[in-house]
Amino acid sequence: MPTRPARIEQPLPVTIEDVRAAAERISGAVVRTPTLHSKTLSDLTGATVYLKFENLQFTAAYKERGALNTLLQLDEAARAKGVIAASAGNHAQGLAYHGARLGVPVTIVMPKPTPTVKVAQTESHGARIVLHGETFDDAYAHARKLEREEDLTFVHPFDDARIIAGQGTVALEMLEDAPEIDTMIVPIGGGGLISGMSVAARGGTREVQMIGVEAELYPSMYNRLHGTRLACGGDTLAEGIAVKEPGELTAQFVEALVDDVLLVNERRLEEALSLLLQIEKTVVEGAGAAGLAALLAFGSRFRGRTIGIVLCGGNIDTRLLANVLLRDLARSGRLARLRIRLQDRPGALFHVARIFDQEGVNIIEVYHQRVFTSLPAKGLVTDIECETRDRAHLDRLIAALRLAHYEVSLVELA
Repeated sequence: MPTRPARIEQPLPVTIEDVRAAAERISGAVVRTPTLHSKTLSDLTGATVYLKFENLQFTAAYKERGALNTLLQLDEAARAKGVIAASAGNHAQGLAYHGARLGVPVTIVMPKPTPTVKVAQTESHGARIVLHGETFDDAYAHARKLEREEDLTFVHPFDDARIIAGQGTVALEMLEDAPEIDTMIVPIGGGGLISGMSVAARGGTREVQMIGVEAELYPSMYNRLHGTRLACGGDTLAEGIAVKEPGELTAQFVEALVDDVLLVNERRLEEALSLLLQIEKTVVEGAGAAGLAALLAFGSRFRGRTIGIVLCGGNIDTRLLANVLLRDLARSGRLARLRIRLQDRPGALFHVARIFDQEGVNIIEVYHQRVFTSLPAKGLVTDIECETRDRAHLDRLIAALRLAHYEVSLVELA
């Protein structure tokens, strides 16, 4: 792992007093989400694990905190004219929701490819939606243009002291509910959440280690912290933290207050998301699973410590969620596709199915392939999707098929 550069001591524009003031300012208007101990995850990881359920906010993400803290500090003239932001995600919804509550007009500029469901959700809170450009950068540039032309107040999703102070209230609540936490693992996109939480954690009486986590495909703050030049780009499950350039302001906080930034791959993110649904019965988006993904990936580093993990959001497309869960079932052996070579004669499939029956395995789908195969004309390949209890059960099925002289292979996931 690269050695991080020495920290540069400099005054930061957000203090613990600012975070406490934000907590008082937004009290009663955002959900004071629970911080709960997870016995199962603690047993699984060897750490004492606490989860902060920010996915239970009204808009299903922590972003409401910073957005509301910012809106409440605008003067009457700025409130009357309205605010503008560029966002295709949780910041848009948080700002739109609280803007509507407070009677502040909200304009959100989104890239044209933004999924319709996100546009509809944001619009449902009363925001004016402007679709512009193909990328976030295009939308951002247009939002700054409209800011000048219409004399609106721009609300940055992370690089703003008011936003940072609002997000820091997450850590205040966690440490009030579980003061024994000695390590926080926090997702990093632009860096607003970990910046505010680090201010709050460092302002207490106990030493709390602050660990950031990014998707391996988007190591922007990792690069900044360690002086590396790893590439940023690709399709990640954690789209909420897929940021190519960290904030200039938030980078100052991370360099001064964060102990390390870790990277997690897509498989760990999928595993963590699935575990949270199975164990905690809670739905998170990819970014919301990043903290647990880091704990799973770097287990020895955290063993024996008391960990606080923020489930920062729960806005995930249902089709994507279903896909992740099915892939997890396949990796665990509970869902499998077996490729079996048969002779093309009456009863061939019946005899194979009888072995599945003997082993107590449920057949879900059967696919015959006679034409597009390299086998002889009288041969065929059958793919059988099946459901088993666990990996050991699947292994017993494969062994039984081979004992009956069938050529069988497991179709693996990437």
